[in-house]
Amino acid sequence: STDFWLVVLTKDLTEPRMIEVMIDNLLSEFPIFCVCVFEQGKILEKIGICSQISFVRYMQGIKALGADQKLFIEDLWFEKVPVRIYQPKAPSASPRRGVMFFHGGGWVFGSLETHESLCRSLARRSESVVVSVGYRLAPEHKYPAAYEDCLHASIHFMKNAEHYGVDPAQISVCGDSAGGNLAAAVSQTLAGRADLPRLRAQILIYPILQALDFNLPSYKQNQAIPLLFQERAAFYVLQYLNGNSSNLEQVLEGSHIPIDIKLNYRKWVSEDYIPERFKVRGYKPHVLLDCSTEVYETVKRFCEPNLCPLLAEDAVVQQLPESFILTCEYDVLRDDGLLYKKRLEDNGVRVTWCHLEDGFHGIINSFNSEWMSFSSGKRGLDNIVNFLKSL
Repeated sequence: STDFWLVVLTKDLTEPRMIEVMIDNLLSEFPIFCVCVFEQGKILEKIGICSQISFVRYMQGIKALGADQKLFIEDLWFEKVPVRIYQPKAPSASPRRGVMFFHGGGWVFGSLETHESLCRSLARRSESVVVSVGYRLAPEHKYPAAYEDCLHASIHFMKNAEHYGVDPAQISVCGDSAGGNLAAAVSQTLAGRADLPRLRAQILIYPILQALDFNLPSYKQNQAIPLLFQERAAFYVLQYLNGNSSNLEQVLEGSHIPIDIKLNYRKWVSEDYIPERFKVRGYKPHVLLDCSTEVYETVKRFCEPNLCPLLAEDAVVQQLPESFILTCEYDVLRDDGLLYKKRLEDNGVRVTWCHLEDGFHGIINSFNSEWMSFSSGKRGLDNIVNFLKSL
């Protein structure tokens, strides 16, 4: 009912069982129980019950895990940023590795809860101290809020690593999707900091790294493949940048950046640098379109590396730490990862690349799903853990 959802959205919840029953009733009234939460939220928004963003955020946080026999888990604040820290209980003869983890969700969704299981697994299996960052979300908090939260939390941890039993020289940043974007941006910023220990590594899990071209081969080939559609990718980055999705059509067709600027960045963002084997699945080159001054003025910050790390200068890229990049064949963001892999390697940075031929966006979070698990997700997580343990 409408009254129930008003209670949900104001977070004035005192009867968890009532919530479960009402959700069951709601889903039984709408024939959408087999549809993803995002589609359910779209329906609820259209009929005026609640916004899609509010519904998805609520559903993502509805399940909480209990205590962990192998980990100490504590919610803290690093400066003004909420974090959740996972520390192995087993004693260690030497300081441990540290991992700053930034969750995905298009800068709009995701939380400490959505990636709880993944962070627990990373901490247990790699015997590392993992710090998950609850950064501010768009559209309420626009760019650079999320980036700044992740940066400030990372700096705090690096300065206080020994307090958590972590070797300051063994700290890495890690993130998936939008979190991969944040990890890459933080890594670039910290690369030039002489007053802090050098990051040991960056781990980028199907990251989104540019917003100049949403018509690269992977975007066209996988534009309607779950869990991230081409249109949604552009929608999320606009929410992060401006707090709304105005000019979405222009961004999708490529008429949001002037041709001269596109040509300037073609040395880094171009289908020409995508290996041919990734173009055989029905790709046709996209025609370059120019844009109006008015449209460009609203999105010109897409050219900032803190928002689009693929556009960083070589002098910055050359300073980056050893890197791990995971890409999936059936993912619109595949080519962002491939292009960044090339940039890193061209600048002498060591890269470990894991490509899941049968993978899709978001698959790593399915590694232990109760209702749908994929072997490639487990394989991807194995590769991440093995990389961490090799550092």
